[in-house]
Amino acid sequence: MKKSTHRPTASEIDGVAYRRAKLWEIILVSCNGMIGMSVYSLIGMASYSASIGYGISTAIIGVILMGTRILDGVTDPLLALLYDKVDTRFGRLRILLISGFLIEGFALYGMFDLFSSKGFGIFAFTLLYVLYVIGYTIANMTAQTFFPILTNDPKQRPTLGVWSTIFNYFVPMAMSILLNVILLPRCGGTYNQQFLSLAVRVTLLIAAVGVVLVCIGITPIDKPAYYKVVEKKEPLKIRDMIDVVAHNKPLQAYIISAASDKFAVQSTSQSIIGTLLYGIVIGNIGLSTILSIISMVPSILFAAFGARYAGKHGNRDTIRHFSFVCILIAAISIVFFVVIDPKSIATFGPTMVIYVILNLLMNGSRMCITTANTAFMADITDYELDRSGRYVPAVTAGTYSLIDKIISSFGAVMATGAVALLGYHDTVPQPTDPSTPAIFAMAIALFYGLPIIGWAITLLAMKNCKLGKEEMVEVQKHIEAKKKAAQAQTA
Repeated sequence: MKKSTHRPTASEIDGVAYRRAKLWEIILVSCNGMIGMSVYSLIGMASYSASIGYGISTAIIGVILMGTRILDGVTDPLLALLYDKVDTRFGRLRILLISGFLIEGFALYGMFDLFSSKGFGIFAFTLLYVLYVIGYTIANMTAQTFFPILTNDPKQRPTLGVWSTIFNYFVPMAMSILLNVILLPRCGGTYNQQFLSLAVRVTLLIAAVGVVLVCIGITPIDKPAYYKVVEKKEPLKIRDMIDVVAHNKPLQAYIISAASDKFAVQSTSQSIIGTLLYGIVIGNIGLSTILSIISMVPSILFAAFGARYAGKHGNRDTIRHFSFVCILIAAISIVFFVVIDPKSIATFGPTMVIYVILNLLMNGSRMCITTANTAFMADITDYELDRSGRYVPAVTAGTYSLIDKIISSFGAVMATGAVALLGYHDTVPQPTDPSTPAIFAMAIALFYGLPIIGWAITLLAMKNCKLGKEEMVEVQKHIEAKKKAAQAQTA
């Protein structure tokens, strides 16, 4: 490799020659958000496609979507077996990304346009949705391996999450404006077949541009020297994947930490829970949307701050420190709600200002955790290479993704169960419902108490995780020594 001319980092002074990515490579690889978030905006309308194009009832649609989500989780770790076997003259990463996109693209085009409103029924829709899940899994899980391959510099890795955050924020917003503000009125203002056909074509065009940009960005690293760090004597097997989960202690800590946080987030992000807090307790259902818009730019700034903090203190300690900050802010928020009249938050007075500040600090601290989590997963991949001699980014990412999707499905159950305890058996909470002590207690417990439990679990899991900044330096030293030994043996 060409010798780097950039200024040596502190980690290089420690005796490790890190590989660093160029800024344009990081930006183009982060364009994966154009693919994922544009498709995410489209697949959110799958229920409309099922009803309008295939005549499927709402109850059946729910069953289909739940079953395919479980399938989505199961296929994630299985992709590692395919990932490990792909080795072509054009590399591995681009082949898998393009193949996955072509599969999901065909499935989405068929689902929303080609076979929609053509007399096909539930079987065709289900088959197309399963095909979409397979393609999405191939493309998405491959994309999750880009970052650990792109750079192993501890100061640069956290910055990857910053650029991902930018795309993950702005692409959904742009897609919402494009689909609902521009395209929908041109199709009569209602969700009809004309709109669905136009939406899928525009979405796939945007996603295809993202694929091209990402492929340009990963071209320099789409070589065996990067993703086949060590030569395997035998192909990866399922028992090897089980061994990774059973013996990779940092991966176990990460799964416990991230899954507990995800459960809390999925539970509180349900619209019916938002109605409890903003619509009933506070009395302004639109405040949630206002806060989302206000916090957009500060969240990106916090992500940049979190990246710098992680570069200085390490990813594990960043997760620990900001989890503690989140607990502190959540506790202050609970006290704040208890001592004031929550309805006063909606009056645009001092209490609203305080509430907005607390929310900005909470979202910013969460963003710092998210940024560190992205880099920490890459650290875990390198740790596995040092521990077992296997470089398996698809296994570590796929294993967590499986747990993540199982946990997220329980988040919806938690939300509906909590609302049922309040007496909403045959109805759902409405903003016009009166606020009662029970509703107040449930809303506060779900919005602040449940996340506190998740962050407390994170503190406990990360306390027992031994993969801090200093340990990662040693891991990289060991990996570099193994590479040199392997090269000498080959020579």
